[in-house]
Amino acid sequence: MFDTVLVANRGEIAVRVIRTLRALGVRSVAVYSDADADARHVREADTAVRIGPPAASESYLSVPALLEAARRTGAQAVHPGYGFLAENAGFAAACAEAGLVFIGPPASAISLMGDKIRAKETVKAAGVPVVPGAADPELEDAARELGAPVLLKPSAGGGGKGMRLVRDLAVLTDEIAAARREARSSFGDDTLLVERWIDRPRHIEIQVLADAHGNVVHLGERECSLQRRHQKIIEEAPSVLLTPEIRESMGAAAVEAARSCGYVGAGTVEFIVPGGDPSSYYFMEMNTRLQVEHPVTELITGVDLVEWQLRVAAGEALSFGQSDVRLDGWAIEARICAEDPARGFLPSGGTVLALHEPAGEGVRTDSGLSQGTEVGSLYDPMLAKVIVHAADRPSALRKLRAALADTMTLGVPTNAGFLRRLLGHKAVVAGELDTGLVERDLADLLPEGVPAEVYAAAALVARGGSTTGGGWVDPFGVADGWRLGGTPAWTVQHFRIPGHDPVEVRTRAAARGVELLLPEGSEGDALRTARIVDAADGLVTVELDGVTHRFHVVPSPDGLWLGRDGDSWHLQDHDPVAAALSGARHGGADTLAAPMPGTVTVVKVAVGDEVEAGQSLLVVEAMKMEHVISAPHAGTVTELDVTPGTTVAMDQVLAVVTPREEA
Repeated sequence: MFDTVLVANRGEIAVRVIRTLRALGVRSVAVYSDADADARHVREADTAVRIGPPAASESYLSVPALLEAARRTGAQAVHPGYGFLAENAGFAAACAEAGLVFIGPPASAISLMGDKIRAKETVKAAGVPVVPGAADPELEDAARELGAPVLLKPSAGGGGKGMRLVRDLAVLTDEIAAARREARSSFGDDTLLVERWIDRPRHIEIQVLADAHGNVVHLGERECSLQRRHQKIIEEAPSVLLTPEIRESMGAAAVEAARSCGYVGAGTVEFIVPGGDPSSYYFMEMNTRLQVEHPVTELITGVDLVEWQLRVAAGEALSFGQSDVRLDGWAIEARICAEDPARGFLPSGGTVLALHEPAGEGVRTDSGLSQGTEVGSLYDPMLAKVIVHAADRPSALRKLRAALADTMTLGVPTNAGFLRRLLGHKAVVAGELDTGLVERDLADLLPEGVPAEVYAAAALVARGGSTTGGGWVDPFGVADGWRLGGTPAWTVQHFRIPGHDPVEVRTRAAARGVELLLPEGSEGDALRTARIVDAADGLVTVELDGVTHRFHVVPSPDGLWLGRDGDSWHLQDHDPVAAALSGARHGGADTLAAPMPGTVTVVKVAVGDEVEAGQSLLVVEAMKMEHVISAPHAGTVTELDVTPGTTVAMDQVLAVVTPREEA
């Protein structure tokens, strides 16, 4: 076994790899960019090395910087995690040339399976069924021959990035251009392939493990059909779809795929499966690395995949065969991402002001977060994973929903509450999954407005309710509307929650608490009664009309964060007069604002240009995702506040388009 291993990654996967290294008594070396100087993986490693500025291209993707960090610290091996250089054949070869063991497959296997076109040809020759399709340079002609819908995929890609589902061939040329742009940005290679789209498909993958002595086994399947933007958000093992016979058949196909490319280490063979006929499965691709969802396999098999990556890389043979693999119980994983489901899963960001992550029997949290973590737009939006293990699927679903309700990341909007609701969806509970379910039923998975108790809690805290508990409160410093010998006056508070209209909440002292007039849309504007029952250590219990609600509460520079059941709300202080003046200055609906924090990568217009409704004007990129900003109506660009390379905050004004009839 190695003495020292460098982990060439960041975030939760770096923390997870370091955990196994520590258990094996192996010294761990973390690397970090300037943006991650105080990150959790840096603090948990035995030593850490700065490798460059925040941009990934100058730090985590810099092969010379990583090799120099390994040389300086005496590392004998490099674990690439996933993402960044994990599937980069050039990096694997560079490690070998530098005398380092790359903890992964040979560069030849990475190169072969990293090229989706060659990979399909190779496994097809080994007898593995593949999805019909074609690649550059016949891409556009092949797509039209296949007929809509078709799926565009980067040949060098992974993780769903750059994939485009095209249902209307009239926009095929534009979609190909956009897919190339994303592929070039994410992988440095804009080669594409096109495949026939299988309607209501299920995404099922097989975990394989191979050593350098010719032994290859599979560790069962993972169901990864719950996705958004072709990226997984919930994974489980095993799958409710597969019979033992189909599992054995797919497992054997995965083993043959691994053998066909001379695979060594832990890898995953991914299949697309028609939900109505699971026996008709097709090879999609092979991920030549550890997968994000590997914990569910670990929990049902008892196999530490990172440990076996290390042992195989050190030359050991597998100590078990296929007949020794047993699947015990059910495991489900939820990916906690910095994104807003109500805004089409656009990336979010901010500073982690308060953090609570679930734990307990059968609950595992893999996380790269800590209080104070800055979540920016440079890296992937995934922050953590919550994984549970139980005796059966219904028990695992209940346990994961409870764990997500116990998850709170205040200061950074996440998808935790959305995932909790998704796990309660009737189709998910029934196991009737497909990769389009989330987008298809999105409206039913989003909350209807802001609960009344959220506004009540915010108003009570803002008017003087303590969130720390104890201590004397100056009665003349409390904004409760008290008057000598008269009816208490209303105290008016204005709040704004991003994605919702600004609201007004009125409060005044009452006999047993506080009377409130809450905004319409939060269960009416009738007179309600509320009070703070208890407040201590960032937790506030509020009674509203005889029902108590417990919130995580933390102040922010511009308002207040409240969290409950995995959901969080940022109630910002709102000045209606200033907002009205700003709206008049920018023309209200004529203003184009940034939908997410990120970087402007493309500007297609200039001030004075005439544009048509729906015309693409700018592109904003964040966390490896592009978002096109289009003209809201025909008119003239009368203001343009950004250029390519400009870093923007969420809701920052980008441009103003004055309607043509008013120009």
